[in-house]
Amino acid sequence: MKILGIGNAIVDVICKVDDSFLSNNNLIKSTMKLVNESEFKKLLSKLKIEETVSGGSVANSIVGLSQLGNDVGFIGKISDDKLGHSYEEGLKKEDVKYFYSKKNEKIPTGTCLILITPDSERTMCTFLGIAGNINKNDIDTNSIKNSEITFLEGYLWDEGDAKSAFNTAIDNSKKVAMTLSDLFCVERHKPQFLDLVKNKLDLTFANEQEIMSLIDTKKFEDVITFAKQIGKIIIITRGEKGSIFILNDEIIECEGKKNLKIVDLTGAGDLFAAGFLHGYINNLSTKNSLEKGTELSSKIIQKIGARI
Repeated sequence: MKILGIGNAIVDVICKVDDSFLSNNNLIKSTMKLVNESEFKKLLSKLKIEETVSGGSVANSIVGLSQLGNDVGFIGKISDDKLGHSYEEGLKKEDVKYFYSKKNEKIPTGTCLILITPDSERTMCTFLGIAGNINKNDIDTNSIKNSEITFLEGYLWDEGDAKSAFNTAIDNSKKVAMTLSDLFCVERHKPQFLDLVKNKLDLTFANEQEIMSLIDTKKFEDVITFAKQIGKIIIITRGEKGSIFILNDEIIECEGKKNLKIVDLTGAGDLFAAGFLHGYINNLSTKNSLEKGTELSSKIIQKIGARI
């Protein structure tokens, strides 16, 4: 198997809202907020659902990799309930191997409300449900050992048990890639993330905001210096400014695509990672890998949801 993803197994519920809905519900645009089940239901009761899909950040990347013809798998915790069934079916339909046997849990399958404002930004309210309870016993170490790369998401650090799953995965992996996931996620776990990026990860994906927050800087030149020093692959997306790959003294940039009709930014980073990893595991040049990431992320932001 080429890549095994481990992340929060979350059913995405996509809705369109105006800016006043965010302010009325104390939500900060373009971020992810963790909510409990009753808060989730209260928000959803006011909304019209556009689409539901088997989501979660790394799951979106893994589906993208599968659509490009790669042999991939996913581990994420669901419950044996209606949403859990639809989650598993959604992945299998995309030819993703699913390495988790669901059980009837007291806590339901996780759900994420994705609120899209008229400017195409997405604001997320996540009820992690059973997804946040993933632990080391849920990790199929054989599938990790049989995979060239394990791909993890920073969001997994938001619950206690998940850290044990994370460490088990890292200890059994040939190579480890991770996405920093979200600015607030970086703020919540800065010392641990810094240690991971410096010492345990082979590839780190981040956007400009996330990586600048991680090293407490306002200047992008500091990011370049930091990345050169640690001797690991850092891939940074910079919106309209494109993307950049840094490894030691090698710096490769890729322009962003211009004049796109942006509809929804959900999944832009997830699909960028899918495109880059596709190039990386299939021995494309670094420039071509960045271009593949840019191509996929450009496609996804011109439609609703995180599926091409």
